[in-house]
Amino acid sequence: MPSANDIRKGNVIKYNNEPHFVMEVQHRTPGNLRAFVQAKLRSLRNGRSGEVRFNSTEPVEVLQTDRQTLEFSYADRGVYTFMNPESFEQYELNEEFVASSKNYLVPNGMVDVLFIEGTPVEISLPSSVALKVVESAEGLRGDTASNVQKPAKMETGLTVQVPLFIKEGEIIKVSTADGSYLGRA
Repeated sequence: MPSANDIRKGNVIKYNNEPHFVMEVQHRTPGNLRAFVQAKLRSLRNGRSGEVRFNSTEPVEVLQTDRQTLEFSYADRGVYTFMNPESFEQYELNEEFVASSKNYLVPNGMVDVLFIEGTPVEISLPSSVALKVVESAEGLRGDTASNVQKPAKMETGLTVQVPLFIKEGEIIKVSTADGSYLGRA
């Protein structure tokens, strides 16, 4: 089993019997004290992060991970189906796992899924996605005060504040970080 000195940024380790993603690692040797490794970890179960200290020789379990780029196929009754475009293997993930990512999933859209020992644990979205506007009020002529925006409903059900010139049927780029309008696609 590897020691705490061997963990690196990007590893997934088992800490308190749960998988944690290693965000930062620093090896420290203060003056007359023993060396230790300080790591910033994020739980893959609940998303909480925190700082943890390990003795430099303390054994740490590094989990086997695999990151795959999957294509979103369809959603049916709270089950989201993804397919590996190379092996054509399908994965069905429940709505709780997909969580807020569902607002950015469009058919044939690509996402990265982190697998730990064959089990999916995290979805990583691209920084922006192209979504179609399905419902939007008309902008009023003469209403051109600086940066006036209106709500628009996307094909996934997400509501985004867009400029007045955006009409129904247009495809726009939306940030997956905060759900904001980035421009026309």
